[in-house]
Amino acid sequence: MLTKEKITSFPTLNRAYNETFAPKKLTLGLVVPLEAYPNSPVPDMARHLERVQVAEALGFSAVWLRDVPFNVPGFGDAGQVFDPFVYLGLLAGQTTNIALGVASIVLPLRHPAHVAKAAASVDVLSGGRLLLGIASGDRPEEFPAMDIGFAERGARFRDSYHYIRHMAHSRPAFENGFGAPHGGMDMLPKPFADHLPLLITGGSQQTPDWGAAHGDGWMTFPRGTLAQARMIAEYRARVVTVGEHDKPVMQPLYVDLAPHPDTEPSPIHLGFRSGSNHLRQYLKSIEEIGVNHVALNLRFNQADVETTLKQLADEVLPDFTS
Repeated sequence: MLTKEKITSFPTLNRAYNETFAPKKLTLGLVVPLEAYPNSPVPDMARHLERVQVAEALGFSAVWLRDVPFNVPGFGDAGQVFDPFVYLGLLAGQTTNIALGVASIVLPLRHPAHVAKAAASVDVLSGGRLLLGIASGDRPEEFPAMDIGFAERGARFRDSYHYIRHMAHSRPAFENGFGAPHGGMDMLPKPFADHLPLLITGGSQQTPDWGAAHGDGWMTFPRGTLAQARMIAEYRARVVTVGEHDKPVMQPLYVDLAPHPDTEPSPIHLGFRSGSNHLRQYLKSIEEIGVNHVALNLRFNQADVETTLKQLADEVLPDFTS
């Protein structure tokens, strides 16, 4: 865990943000559920809470939930099944130190008053351990189910973002597409450190400059190392151009960890199967280009989950602790 005295050029926000992200340093998290379900879109959620607690005890920096309102057949993944905010409440009460992340809440499909209240509640109840990824949504089938136009998601994302930011202030008065709080009432609780860490996923239907100016960090997708280096350099250049301090970058990675550490890599969906030596070398290579956090996804992992978690903790994690 980081101490309060640790020097960082990133903003100082809540406990999770300060302890998960540090300049020129990569930390490791895990995508929930911690199980393999390669042949079905729906996990069985076996031992789900116990495995999160194991991940915390082993020293992983964060666990990441997803916002999947509907099990859309074409999408092929129901995520952790439970509503993310309900599940975050359970995890907040059953863990102590691990950061609780969402990658990502689909802002256009929720009223921002509900998001702001739920997120601030989790942040306070967990002692400042919430990292809130936000996205505009990429499953068109969900939007008509809520009588929302898919083409409107960019504007709704911006309005939702600004609404949530206003709710951290005392008795906010403003007007946008989601409503017009008049300043005569307030929303409680306020976030743990008066500022929710909002990490923008991809472009979220916004201009690159808007994302650089308004997000507290950037969630991007796995790419080849050279392409990823270029994207990160462009992002950080924009952050400087819009007058902001440096901000963290994170990405997911699907891994299938082979028992033998020297197993050579072979591709899987958005990642690879390999031994721990290649995985460690890959993580070092993207640490060098500016990735600050990787969320490992074990959906296609062939070995027993507990065995893999212990192997990761023994053979990979020591090089990537905060």
